[in-house]
Amino acid sequence: MAGSADGFSAAEVRAMRRALELAATPGVPLGPNPRVGCVLLDADGREVAAGFHRGAGTPHAEVAALAEAGADARGTTAVVTLEPCNHTGRTGPCSTALIESGVARVVYAQPDPNPLAAGGAEALRRAGVAIGSGLLEAEARRLNRAWIFALEHQRPFVTWKFATSLDGRSAAADGTSRWVSSRPARIDTHRLRGQCDVMLVGANTVAVDDPELTVRDEYDVPLARQPLRAVMGERDLPDDRRIFNDRAPTVRLRTHDPRAALAQLFDLDRRHVFLEGGPTLAASFLVAGLVDEVVTYVAPILLGAGRSAVGDLGISTIADALHLTVTDVTTLGTGADTNVRITMEPAPAPDEED
Repeated sequence: MAGSADGFSAAEVRAMRRALELAATPGVPLGPNPRVGCVLLDADGREVAAGFHRGAGTPHAEVAALAEAGADARGTTAVVTLEPCNHTGRTGPCSTALIESGVARVVYAQPDPNPLAAGGAEALRRAGVAIGSGLLEAEARRLNRAWIFALEHQRPFVTWKFATSLDGRSAAADGTSRWVSSRPARIDTHRLRGQCDVMLVGANTVAVDDPELTVRDEYDVPLARQPLRAVMGERDLPDDRRIFNDRAPTVRLRTHDPRAALAQLFDLDRRHVFLEGGPTLAASFLVAGLVDEVVTYVAPILLGAGRSAVGDLGISTIADALHLTVTDVTTLGTGADTNVRITMEPAPAPDEED
């Protein structure tokens, strides 16, 4: 039944779509907890109450919906985007809250991949609550793709972003790069930054370029909620670098090993890394097989010389090329202010042609 509406009522399908919309409410932190929505339906399929999780330490979506419904929760169907949790953390188990409220049926989109929280469906079954699972599972997984990936792989999901000319240059021969990415592309980059909970650069980028690495709006104003800024490398840096200001938290990762850096970030409850370092840092992650998504902004310009977008990958023949699968192509801006955003993911190398 996963990913389809087979076996579910039309009201449950509508409720799950609404729950997914609630889970994606703007402003909700993207980590370390998943985004979850819940809708309670009465016996006639009418909405009784709804809720969504607003971030770590706040009531879970099911508890928020139950609180809104009060005594009217008894006999309802809870439609929720993630299997109700079965553990006590900052809040109590949602499975227990649902049972005690008298909910008759629970429909969830996907099982909880967190081994500490899983088991809610079985607890509900033992209590006599009817269970339905797999409704719009693919949509629910897309909503929390980085969080799910991090739990399944025990490391953060890594998006590598870079801007380049048509001939693969991230800067001209004299080091200038200001117009490689257009203003629409830079605004879009900030949107993507805001979807991650870590922005990662190397110590050399901080020393040379002095980026502030904050998420800003279209008027270049820093937003209230900022991801963690991470600086990777053993090089000492002066305290006056902008990345150490008070506009966002910053952590030093004193290592050149990408796996060690990601392990430290995972231990800090970070689930999605936006990799914005230079060509050497990008190459180290690519060689280690630790890039899960590539977003590039291609400018319609030719430089002929200058800094390459990525460093040496140890590839000496075309047969060993690192292949990518294109998942989206979008044109941003018009005229001279145009970039093409290409989103890709690593793909297995194709079979060698005869």
